[in-house]
Amino acid sequence: MTSEPTDDISKQTLDHYERSALLFWSGTRDHDVSQNIAAMLRHVRGTPPFHILDFGCGPGRDLKALRELGHEAVGLDGCRAFAGMAREHSGCAVLQQDFLDLSLPAASFDGVFANASLFHVPTRDIKRVIAELHACLKPEGVLFCSNPRGNDQEGWDGGRYGVWYREDSWRGIMSSAGFIELEHYYRPAGLPREKQTWFATVWRKTTHNGDWK
Repeated sequence: MTSEPTDDISKQTLDHYERSALLFWSGTRDHDVSQNIAAMLRHVRGTPPFHILDFGCGPGRDLKALRELGHEAVGLDGCRAFAGMAREHSGCAVLQQDFLDLSLPAASFDGVFANASLFHVPTRDIKRVIAELHACLKPEGVLFCSNPRGNDQEGWDGGRYGVWYREDSWRGIMSSAGFIELEHYYRPAGLPREKQTWFATVWRKTTHNGDWK
């Protein structure tokens, strides 16, 4: 667990994305994460269109995809450049909020799509952030997340702060927060397990608020 101030971690990571926003967009805009979107949506209960929060929406690739599927999508990103790009690219509303300083409406979203975003939250803050996502979901809402696999190490990588969780560690965090696992899989699809560096999980909000407030 890091001893660095939370504000410093957040600022440095966001500064990295601000500086490299166009390069990041050119390198990720054609990534196919339709498997991840489908994994979340098939577990959402009720009648569409669904109200979906794209948590860490970046320049808006997945936000646009959700809107084109007919859903009421809202983006969230702490990077000012990404927030502007996402609004323009998707035509959706985008909240510019730091992951470590969230202000989300309670019980408002049918689903939260956290694709390659929650791993930027330091372990000392992850319980609180997951609890806030739990609170913003409607009863029995669904949370999708995809994190890079590792051995519970955390630190800096190329100007960005990250955490590389073991699968059982991530399950413990989510279960303690009041979520039940619906499914999991590894990405990229079709590769040997040792080359599938991402762990994708889908969770349903339960009626209690987990072990933390």
